[in-house]
Amino acid sequence: MDNVRRSGILLHPTSLPGTYGIGSFNGDAYNWVDFLAHTRQTLWQVLPLGPTGYGDSPYQSFSSFAGNPYLISLETLVQMGLLDQAVLDSAPHFPRERVDYGVIYTWKLPLLRQVAADFAGRATPELRAEFDAFCAENADWLDDFALFMALKDAHNGAAWNQWEMDLRSRKKKALDAAREEHAAAVHGHKVNQWLFYRQWLELKGYANSKGIAIVGDIPIFVAMDSSDAWTSPKEFFLYDEFQPTVVAGVPPDYFSATGQLWGNPLYRWASMKRNGYAWWIRRIRAALRLYGIVRID
Repeated sequence: MDNVRRSGILLHPTSLPGTYGIGSFNGDAYNWVDFLAHTRQTLWQVLPLGPTGYGDSPYQSFSSFAGNPYLISLETLVQMGLLDQAVLDSAPHFPRERVDYGVIYTWKLPLLRQVAADFAGRATPELRAEFDAFCAENADWLDDFALFMALKDAHNGAAWNQWEMDLRSRKKKALDAAREEHAAAVHGHKVNQWLFYRQWLELKGYANSKGIAIVGDIPIFVAMDSSDAWTSPKEFFLYDEFQPTVVAGVPPDYFSATGQLWGNPLYRWASMKRNGYAWWIRRIRAALRLYGIVRID
């Protein structure tokens, strides 16, 4: 990266205008890029783009590698032939001045699940081939993430360290049985990840063509309830029941007289060193696919 002074704007995609309750990778996002180019900005900074859980903080994500399906453009799905316009025409009323995550959770996510369920019958051969290639290319994180989310669905959203011990500890027999039992849900989460990546990388490419680089945040810590902690427990300070022994936070400061308890598990740096920090290398490599510049927060 050069040291030339540059200017840009921090705006998370959720804050873009959104016809269906939240900003997304639709035409408004492209208009935003055009605005940045018109005003001679060269940077667009976004918060972490991962899938969010309770509280919908971008810094408490279910995965360091996956994308947030909330950001998928429904209008683009209509253009792809994966969704009927009539479904959008009958959408519920959404407030324009803020994001109502409750309505999005009960309307948009079920809609995306239906899109995934109908994918095989509606997608063109070209789209199916593209999806298959995406799954193969990203299998190192996608397979585990999709199963993780399917199991969370099956456990009514419970954190992974509250599941049956065979699933918590990733016993092969239990995982094989879960993949078979929840195959449809696993497939659905994979379709949503493909749609997210497809739309975001297209938007990123458009921004780059206008001379705008994407600056992306990645949280220094991962969420306790994440596929990262579930798939790599030896990389974190967790004891036998997969509960954290120590967690992240900050001491009292200007923002909080009592300090802050974030609850993120801490890394076992000695363990990571032994395998050449492979997890971190994978994480940074994945982030550099999504962003032109990475900021660790």
